Amino acid sequence: MNSWLDIATDTDFSIHNLPFGIFSTGKNAPRVGVRIGDYVIDLEQMRRLGLLEIPRHVFNQTYLNTFIGLGKKKTGAIRLQLQEWLIKPKSPLKTHFNQIFHPVASIKMHLPVRVGDYTDFYSSLEHATNVGKLFRPDNPLVANWKHLPIAYHGRASSIVVSGTPIIRPKGQIIPANSRLPIFSPTQELDFEVEIGAIIGRNSDLGESISTAKSENYVFGLVLFNDWSARDIQRWEYQPLGPFLGKNFASSMSPWVVTLEALEDFRVNTPLQNPQPLEYLQFDGNRNFDIELEVALQTPNQNTYRISSTNYRYMYWNLAQQIAHHTINGCNLKVGDLLASGTISGPTPNSCGSMLELTYGGRQPIKLDYNQQRTFLEDGDVLTIKGFSQKDGLRVGFGEVSGKILAAN
Repeated sequence: MNSWLDIATDTDFSIHNLPFGIFSTGKNAPRVGVRIGDYVIDLEQMRRLGLLEIPRHVFNQTYLNTFIGLGKKKTGAIRLQLQEWLIKPKSPLKTHFNQIFHPVASIKMHLPVRVGDYTDFYSSLEHATNVGKLFRPDNPLVANWKHLPIAYHGRASSIVVSGTPIIRPKGQIIPANSRLPIFSPTQELDFEVEIGAIIGRNSDLGESISTAKSENYVFGLVLFNDWSARDIQRWEYQPLGPFLGKNFASSMSPWVVTLEALEDFRVNTPLQNPQPLEYLQFDGNRNFDIELEVALQTPNQNTYRISSTNYRYMYWNLAQQIAHHTINGCNLKVGDLLASGTISGPTPNSCGSMLELTYGGRQPIKLDYNQQRTFLEDGDVLTIKGFSQKDGLRVGFGEVSGKILAAN
């Protein structure tokens, strides 16, 4: 598909992508937009021009929830219509270009969805094994790990859009060689490379969603960084799991990439042994080939790539996560977020967290001849990028980033 719009060949936001997000210009209120190359298409302005027959309250919103609630049939049709008009030389988009298109440099991006509930999974075999070895070298995986997608419910109120500064959290930690805690800013601030799934359809309380139907409930995917305070988490997590070590902030990329845009990048799920119970069994390719790169910029503005991994490595796929999440009748709602959990690969440089990269802080990452890191320091900027690429097609997510600020 070739567009009349000048689009860089290596852009994340090709005509094959067309992700949705919330943007604003100047003092104007936020509204729904679609990213193409270095421009954002203003869907509210298209409605006002009579190009889209959509109720007036849908696009003039601060979140995508109302738009997503139209259903995949309608939202997918709008995406395909935009795709068609971006190809046709005699296009209403071209006719009204100055009214509809905004240069990316002139806009501000906002959190794309109002997250009602947030679930964080623990579905990477490599990550679970790496972390388990730090505490249980002879038995890294807990007994249930290969039988079900482990997860916990996180805090939705502290999810922020990419670019929002992250204030170093405070809490109780245990100093080395001490049995009693102290109150302190975290000394082990970490990132977690994740993919987040945005729920696009409500289910009923008491309803279980099968793996065959699960993707009908997903609008699209985002990049996600579940920031973690490892020392706070280590002291608090038994017996009920993460709390202050996790809920201080999580960062989300601003553009939601639809599952339809990722269709060409489906791959097999890794072999699951033992075979899961019947409700977790599935057909077809349910993983996605999404390259994920992690870069650390230090306060002196030097940038270092510290990890590269891929969403394709996930042991438990998205279909299985949804099936397990709802098997007990838990209902899903439009805008809910299901995060993958940390995504790690099979090699030392494909770990999705500092905890793994530095072996619990025991082996610092050497950035250059005079700089190293065990965990993140004040002034550091951590950026995760993600994209799929195959046979000349590229569909990307842009980035999710955050700068670490000193504790208040």
